[in-house]
Amino acid sequence: MKFLDQVKVYVRSGNGGGGAVSFRREKYIEYGGPDGGDGGKGGDVWIEAVEGLNTLIDYRYQQHFKAETGGHGMGRNRHGANGADVVLKVPVGTEVLDDDKETLLYDMDTAGKRVLFLKGGNGGFGNTHFKGPVNQAPKHANPGQEGEERAIWLRLKLIADVGLVGLPNAGKSTFLAAASAAKPKIADYPFTTLAPNLGMVDLSAGERFVLADIPGLIEGAHEGAGIGTRFLGHVERTAVLIHLVDGTQEDVGQAWKVVRHELEAYGEELADKPEILALNKIDALSEEEREAKAAELAAVAGVTPRLVSGFTGENVTELLREAWKLVRRRRGEIVADEEDEDEAPASSGDWQP
Repeated sequence: MKFLDQVKVYVRSGNGGGGAVSFRREKYIEYGGPDGGDGGKGGDVWIEAVEGLNTLIDYRYQQHFKAETGGHGMGRNRHGANGADVVLKVPVGTEVLDDDKETLLYDMDTAGKRVLFLKGGNGGFGNTHFKGPVNQAPKHANPGQEGEERAIWLRLKLIADVGLVGLPNAGKSTFLAAASAAKPKIADYPFTTLAPNLGMVDLSAGERFVLADIPGLIEGAHEGAGIGTRFLGHVERTAVLIHLVDGTQEDVGQAWKVVRHELEAYGEELADKPEILALNKIDALSEEEREAKAAELAAVAGVTPRLVSGFTGENVTELLREAWKLVRRRRGEIVADEEDEDEAPASSGDWQP
C-alpha cells in the first residue's frame, strides 16, 4: 500500500426533497382536501477517525463525495425518505483544513472521533402543511433546501510515541527493523525511505509503543529542500525523538547540527521535545574510533551520545527502554521519584524470582 499523507477532496451534502402538491380524491369521500407529503432531508457529510489506517491512499482515486438527495413527498401524506449520509473515514491524526490549506477546521486525533461537517438540506413542505380555514385547498409546496458544498484538504500527521530523525543514510530504517517487526526498505544509498514507516516496539507486556521512521532530513528541509517540510509534520505528535548520527561519516558534529537546525527552523516546538542522541553504526568502528567519535559528538551537542548498532542490535534494547521511560514521563504517568524506585536495586533480603 502506498503512503499518501495529503489530499484535496470535494464534498457536498444532499439536497432536501421537494414537497408534493396532491389532493385526496376517493369515491364516496365528499371532502378530500390536500394530502401532499413533505420531502425527505438530504444526507449529511461526516468525518470519522478510525483505527487500522495509516494513509490517505483511498482518496487518491476518488476525490468527489456527494450525499444522497432526500426523497420527494407524495400523495396520501407520504413523506420522502431521508437521503443517505456520506462518511469520510480517515486515519487517526488527520487534520481537516479549509481550501486555503492553512485554516484548521478539525483535528481527528482520537480514534472514534466523529464530526458533522456538512448538514443536508431540509425537505420541503407539502401542500398539506399550508391548509387552513382561509386557504383550504393550497396548490403550492416548498422545494427542498440546497445542500452545502466545500473543498477541503486532508493532511495526515502520524501519531507515534517516538520518532527517528537524522540525515539520509543514518541507519534509521535498519534501527526500526531491529526494534520492531516493521520491514522498511533498506539500502546503502541516501533517501531509501521516501515515506514514514511505523513499527510497534514490544519490549514487554507493559512496554509497548509506536516508533516512526521519518525520511532523512537535509539542510534546508524546513524551506522545502529534499523531501522538505512535508514529513517534518509527522514528528509534531511524537513525545520523544531519537536522533541517530552515522558514526562512519567524517564530521559527526556537523551532522547533528544540520538536523537540529532544521527542527528549530520548522518550529511547532519540535526543538523542545526530549531527544536521545545516539551514535549509530558502531559495529563498523573500532574501540578507539568509537571513543573518538563519541567525544567529538558530545563536545558539539553537550550530551553524551548512546552507542548503538541497528545492524547487530547492540544497545538497541537499552535505548528503547530509555525512550519508553521518557514517553511515560511526558504523558505524566511517572515522576522522578517513581523512576528512582524502579531503578533502585533490590536488597539482599527481598525475594526475587
